[in-house]
This record gives sequence, structure tokens and C-alpha cells, in this order.
Amino acid sequence: MDTIEITGPAFLGADFVPETVDITISNGIIADISPARTKSGSLILPAFFNAHTHIGDTVALDTRIDRPLAELVAPPDGLKHQILRETPEDRLISAMRSSMQYMRASGTTGFADFREGGRDGVSALSAAKISGIMPLIFGRDGGELLPDAAGFGLSSAHRREEEREAADAARKAGKLVAVHAGEGGVKDIEPAFELQPDIIIHATHFRPEDIRRAADEDIAVVLCPRSNWLLGVTDSAKKPPVRALLDAGCRVFLGTDNVMFVSPDMLSECAFLMTAYKTTPEETLRMATGGFSLAGMTSGIEIGKPANLFVMEDAGLLSWSRSPLTTALTRLGRGAVTQVISP
Repeated sequence: MDTIEITGPAFLGADFVPETVDITISNGIIADISPARTKSGSLILPAFFNAHTHIGDTVALDTRIDRPLAELVAPPDGLKHQILRETPEDRLISAMRSSMQYMRASGTTGFADFREGGRDGVSALSAAKISGIMPLIFGRDGGELLPDAAGFGLSSAHRREEEREAADAARKAGKLVAVHAGEGGVKDIEPAFELQPDIIIHATHFRPEDIRRAADEDIAVVLCPRSNWLLGVTDSAKKPPVRALLDAGCRVFLGTDNVMFVSPDMLSECAFLMTAYKTTPEETLRMATGGFSLAGMTSGIEIGKPANLFVMEDAGLLSWSRSPLTTALTRLGRGAVTQVISP
């Protein structure tokens, strides 16, 4: 029997209740959680799910932001698409593996990726898979219907017939529909809702009526705050309307967006969100882990669940902390992650 023992302050269950415990993992399942017999400087957190990435962009890491957003990322001829077309498949696969390794090393064990390149793009990410981190692949241009694709990922909605047909075909195949909307303005928000998506990415410029509609239609909203600020689509803590989305009861998840501009580091995303938008640590961790539900999975450290968690060393800070979860999310950083365990 493969058994792992971990000791330390852990954030348990759906409410992330802090308790200092011994956790026993047997064959990948949390077999027991009991009061700790010894002290430990290790913090134990549920693993992150990065709910929006473009990891193919790894081939263009830290490209200068020297032109409007559309010229950088919009299909078919934005700069990133030009770079992707020029990149050999073996180099693309190697680059995506590098980002997956980076994500896993910082506590992320699942991610939802918008995969450019049609069928070839989806196949490349499938070929790039590494153990210990699960990609949820959103394809386009035919890639969305491949067996390895979780759904259709649309860059932006323009009320084109081919968009509607692709969304309908994905739903008919039992797959999800996700669309960017409200990132740089409001004109693509209504067309996005008309596609009846399961997920809307960004919602940076959502208005009260958009928030209410997302809540009423149970559409998951994925926010990418660092990307929004870096790319200049917001300079306000009111955009995206994080507090209003949460208060309306929306399912809100956290993502890091284009790897070419923003590191896929969920600890950095959490720290930025808490600083700029004043979310509580519990709200933040719920947003950073809740995306597993998109894959039909539940997250959280509970007896009987698959072990999906990571361990951080506290660098002596817990002795002084009045909010251990805040300390974990805002002070320790990815360099403090010492162990990642996933199904």
C-alpha cells in the first residue's frame, strides 16, 4: 500500500477551516485526518485550478506590449497567432510542457486552456501532457470536437453563424462552451450570452444586468485580474466587478490568461486579487480551486476524497500570523511550495 503522511496546519473542507492535523493518504485517497501529534511549519492547501490559460503562448514569453490588445492576441493575424503559425510542433509541445511543469511546481494540478491551431493545436496539447496536472482543453476551428477536447473556446462573439454552429455542435457532443466577453469593452457581451455559454472569460466590463444574467443562467465567470491590468483593459478595482459578481451568487473562478504576458502562477494571482479587489482569503482560495468543477471534480481536503493538495513551508511566519491563509496566499510565494500531491 502506498501511504503518505503529512503534518501541519491545513485548510479543510469547503470552508477551508484551519486545523493543525496529521493527514494520511493511502493509494491517492485521503484516508484519515486527525489532530496533529507533533508541530510542523508546513501549511497544507487544496491544489489550485487555473481556470483560463493560453499555454501555447509560452513560445513567445514576455513579448513586449507595444501595440493594441487586438493586434497582440486577436485571431487570425494577431502577433501571437503569427508566432504560433511559425513555431514547429515539437517546439510548441516542449514549451507547453515547460508551463505545465511551472504550474504544477507552484501548486496547480489542473487548468483550462484555450487551444489555438484547430485540430493540430488540441493534438499538440494532448501530446504535451505530463503527469500530475490535468488539462481541460477548449479547442476551436474543429479542434473542439476531438475526443481530448472538453469544449469549444471562442476568442470573442460577433454573432457569426459559424460561431453559433460551433457552439451548437459542441453542446450536441456533450462538451462545454466558453467565450471571452467584456474584456476590452461591452460590445461582445450580449453576443456572448446569445451563445448560451457554460463559461464567460474576463467579464471585465460587466454591467449590473450582465452580472444578474450570469447568476440567473448559472454561467461560470473566470476572472484574470493581472492580465486585465497589464494589458490596460482596466485600471480600477471596480473592473472586473469582483465584489458584485460574488454578492450576486455567481460561480467565479480565477485564471492567469496569456502565458506570453503573465506567469501561470496562481499564488501571484491570488495575492494580486486580494490586494487590488480586497477579497477575503477564503473567497480567493475558493475562486482559485473551484474550477475543478468544470471537469466534474470537487476540490477540498476531506476524508475519502482523492488527495489533491500542496504543501508550503512557512519560513517562520506562522508564529506571527493572525491569518494563516492570508499569509499563505500573499507572502510565501511559489518558492515555498515543497510538495504537490495530485490524483
